[in-house]
Amino acid sequence: MAIISDIQEEEAPPPQQQAAPAAVDVDLEVLEAVLERKGGALPFLHAAIDVAHRRSDLFRDPSAVGKVTAMAAACRAQVEAEERKARDAKRKAAELEKAAAAEKERVVKAAAEKEKRESSVVTEGRVAGSSAEKDASTEVEKKEGKANKPNAGNGLDMEKYSWTQQLPEVNVNVPVPEGTKSRFVVCEIKKDHLKVGLKGQPPIIDGELHKPVKVDDCFWSIEDGKALSILLTKHNQMEWWKSVIKGDPEVDTQKVEPETSKLSDLDPETRQTVEKMMFDQRQKQMGLPTSDEMQKQDMLKKFMSQHPEMDFSRAKIA
Repeated sequence: MAIISDIQEEEAPPPQQQAAPAAVDVDLEVLEAVLERKGGALPFLHAAIDVAHRRSDLFRDPSAVGKVTAMAAACRAQVEAEERKARDAKRKAAELEKAAAAEKERVVKAAAEKEKRESSVVTEGRVAGSSAEKDASTEVEKKEGKANKPNAGNGLDMEKYSWTQQLPEVNVNVPVPEGTKSRFVVCEIKKDHLKVGLKGQPPIIDGELHKPVKVDDCFWSIEDGKALSILLTKHNQMEWWKSVIKGDPEVDTQKVEPETSKLSDLDPETRQTVEKMMFDQRQKQMGLPTSDEMQKQDMLKKFMSQHPEMDFSRAKIA
């Protein structure tokens, strides 16, 4: 308000200067300040139109009102398009989540049925293989004893920020003082580095990323004026991250839940890989052989049946 008033109170330039006005470099921060001081968009527009009326011949043109109305209509159309896009994205996400839940249930059921069929053929070699697997699993758990159990989003809740992940992306949420504007935020996303904070203050996050990201597909925004939301698109979208920043507390990736994505939308090769990962992870959680180990066991059984004269009482699967 004060800035527009100051413009109105300045002495009008000489007539010869009005005939050829110079181009004005609009300062967005100045306009944002005026918008806040005026107390809303409508008072701001009213003041702007008043300045245009007093300082120019805009409204001497009979088509001026139509042009201003057309600009307002274009802005409204853009808002409607953005709202429609957001609704479509939300609906699609709900459909994907529902389909993923059904697909996950199908995979688990198929794995249980397959395990039940194979349990009817138990050999000493399988028992020895399962024992060796459990020993190896115990050893891995000892080495990874410092890993943390993931939160509901397969990430961790840290002191200064929290993060979640799916196979394709990582979402970082950083609390900021309520009312924080985007112009006060420092968010630098590089392929291997992330720096986040507020201008004039020490960084909240500043370090090397756990894995590379696709910078052009990374975004950030202010959520409800009190949280900074950052989307990091993984360069390798077929692996789980243990942390966002190297050196920060790590999550136990053996305990993450498979992402809720619609497998039917994936290409055959990627879908086969994801289904294998989901099956192997479920098998490990139940203390059962993975798909690779089951394949080795089948090979051993076939060999044993072909050579009954050999003694396999101490046979073990590598």
